[in-house]
Amino acid sequence: MSRYLSRSSGLITGVLGLSMLFAPLAMADETRIRFQLDWRFEGPSAPFLMAMERGYFAEEGLDVQLDSGSGSAGAINRVASGAYEMGFGDLNALVEFLAENPDGPGIQGIYVVYDGTPASVFARKDRDIDTPADLAGKSIAAPAFDTGYRAWGIFAAANDVDADDVEWQNVDPTLRETLLVRGDVDAITGFYFTSLLNLEGRGMGEDELTIMPFPDYGVPLYGNAIIASESFSSENPEAVEGFLRAFNRALEETLADPDGAIDYVYNRDPLIDREMETRRLKLAIDSVIDTADARANGAGAVDEERLRDAIQLVADAYDLPSVPDPERVFTSRFLPPQEERMIFPGQGE
Repeated sequence: MSRYLSRSSGLITGVLGLSMLFAPLAMADETRIRFQLDWRFEGPSAPFLMAMERGYFAEEGLDVQLDSGSGSAGAINRVASGAYEMGFGDLNALVEFLAENPDGPGIQGIYVVYDGTPASVFARKDRDIDTPADLAGKSIAAPAFDTGYRAWGIFAAANDVDADDVEWQNVDPTLRETLLVRGDVDAITGFYFTSLLNLEGRGMGEDELTIMPFPDYGVPLYGNAIIASESFSSENPEAVEGFLRAFNRALEETLADPDGAIDYVYNRDPLIDREMETRRLKLAIDSVIDTADARANGAGAVDEERLRDAIQLVADAYDLPSVPDPERVFTSRFLPPQEERMIFPGQGE
């Protein structure tokens, strides 16, 4: 009996030893990806956090580090510097980076999440602003880096407004909505699902506002996309494909149950206002994620003609020194097959 126990103990010890030996090897097989978000952990970051917590990235053999950010430009610069392999940022900011760094490190969009730019005009109704034409002669506030401010010329041209016939105030982003609520300016530009909630939090409701989302007013720009370093993508194509499969899976589940998806944001940051972040996520889905184009092409993809036109519009509006080729801005070669990206509620039923 003692010999049996001894042999069993030896067998168990051997198995444990082998397990300990192979565990580091299994971990070594995982590809590490440092991923930089564009902003804090808020509602729209739910699918990224879900893919991590549910183990979707791990199932693809990935060890993903997911960090909050401080803006699209920061995310792009950190991927360019090599500090991060992948990130999440505004495709228009990526166009600007590539135009200004033609010989710099290659970065590409690989999965468009916001099929339209969230940039919007928020105007006070009591200033008799009901249409874009009513903005003529009015004052508008925004930070200098704001997409709505940078792309104002595109919005103005699409709506027959003289781009120079407004008074712009360059303001700190923390003051933008406050200035509108106090009546110090007639309008502001900002992301739809950010400025609207900020204004409501300061006591100004939708009934007091005229809201003009850029996509609804003739501006065909794309919004935020998953971006990747070209050097990392070329050396690790299977890892990039796996990341997009995992994210696509989580995005489908987020679209099906936004309320439940907020759990993953809360788990990462228990200080969030769950109700507000759930609303933010739903606003993002309704305004720039679940769009007619995304439903037609599948999540993550671009329309090539629209992308080419959008790049040219950004180059003209931003007065860029060159116009990047669409192939430098976005590649579809890592995307899951189209049938796997038809993920919006009601599709495939």
